[in-house]
Amino acid sequence: MSQVVNEKELIGTGLKKRTEEALADEFLRKAVAFTTDKLKTGKLKATDDFGQWEDWRERGRLIRKHVIDNLDYYLTQFTDNVAKAGGHVYFCQTADEAVKVFMDIAEKRKAKLVAKGKSMVSEEIHLNHHLEEHGIEAIETDLGEYILQLAKETPSHLIIPAIHKNKQQIADLFNTESGETFPPETKVLANFARQRLRNYFLEAEIGLTGCNFGVAESGSITLVSNEGNGRMVSTIPQSHVVIMGMERLVPTFDDLEVVLNLLARSATGQKLTTYTSMITGPRREGELDGPEELHLIVLDNGRSAQLGDPVFQEVLHCIRCAACLNVCPVYRHVGGHTYGSVYSGPIGAVLTPLLQQDMKEAGQLAYASSLCGACYEACPVKIPLHDMLVQLRARKVKMGLTPLAERAAFKTFQTAFGNVTLYKVATKSAYYLQKPFISKGFIKNGPGPMSGWTQSRFFPMKPKQSFRDRWSALQQELADGAKGKSAPTGSAADKRGDNQ
Repeated sequence: MSQVVNEKELIGTGLKKRTEEALADEFLRKAVAFTTDKLKTGKLKATDDFGQWEDWRERGRLIRKHVIDNLDYYLTQFTDNVAKAGGHVYFCQTADEAVKVFMDIAEKRKAKLVAKGKSMVSEEIHLNHHLEEHGIEAIETDLGEYILQLAKETPSHLIIPAIHKNKQQIADLFNTESGETFPPETKVLANFARQRLRNYFLEAEIGLTGCNFGVAESGSITLVSNEGNGRMVSTIPQSHVVIMGMERLVPTFDDLEVVLNLLARSATGQKLTTYTSMITGPRREGELDGPEELHLIVLDNGRSAQLGDPVFQEVLHCIRCAACLNVCPVYRHVGGHTYGSVYSGPIGAVLTPLLQQDMKEAGQLAYASSLCGACYEACPVKIPLHDMLVQLRARKVKMGLTPLAERAAFKTFQTAFGNVTLYKVATKSAYYLQKPFISKGFIKNGPGPMSGWTQSRFFPMKPKQSFRDRWSALQQELADGAKGKSAPTGSAADKRGDNQ
């Protein structure tokens, strides 16, 4: 069984416990590794077939950089065009403001049921929890999100929220929900979900979606999905509410073509997602479908704090493809729930402490990385996440938020390595101090901080004589060897000179 994140458990304080639970869950580790391998392989093939991938990455990076560098201009242009098309626009600085705006809309519509499309931003502001408190039922209509709603779990992946579930587990959830017995077969399970969710589309007073990209030149909201629920949610209910992170913009439809190509190939290895919807305002007079109202909630929630930051502004370039999760050796071993945050993987380890402006707790996610740089290589818009993780660690140290024992250890390290005599004493002592922990030439069950490493790896023992100790003898060996190899006068080497 996969672990369920305890919302009361702090992100940093509970990180070690959640990691241990994930590592002990063999099924979870195999399921996540299998699916991320499949996604990674699909991406590599799709980008190779596409050709000139690095050129496309650079173009995507420049588009996103241009938008974020001029975010005030494009945000104004976009929201003005949304209003001209008949939509209502709300700017919300915090999650609480966004929730209040949504509740006001729901109250005016006398809403009892909200049909939700996939929206990580609604997860970010914990909207479902607030709706439940107000007696409003929220139904996730994305299949993966619906599965997790029944399981009372949060998403484990940005684009495949139920990545850690198998067909039998899903069948068990559906059996409990329906009172029937379904075999663990994909078609059967999908058909049940389709039949069950269809009524919700028809009965909901409000349809809620996120926004993959807003097109500034037209005020169009772009949604991409591989299920038809996005179109149902945004067209059948009388009111369509969009919650959008303030950075999710492109200037023109030409730019949209670039980022859609990057998104689909990086996320799932597809040329394009199955459904790409572009919504410009509510239903107009004479049109047969579409909502009567369109409400756009533009959310800040810590995003604007990164504007102008020479190190972290680029995190706003993210297009939420999850390619960094699929290649991250940490995520692939522990899954998304370990991070204790809506956003997991390398992007989550950077984004969460920045959005929450919390280096004490959320800042600990920066250590959930090997700093291998695979995330940067996979990112379609070249966000240097590995560099940002290092900078977050540095920020945590400068703020004095690292444990006292860690600070003392590094201070001792600095002192010992800054003094030749102390260095020699320390290295000599290490050989004798390690002996109780050595088995077959390796350190096992190491003491203190080393125990975390040796719990799953062997640490090589320190040899009795270090390279530094051997250096004088090695120099003498090299000198003796050089003398022995000197060619005698009149050797073949000398006689060969005429033939060069």
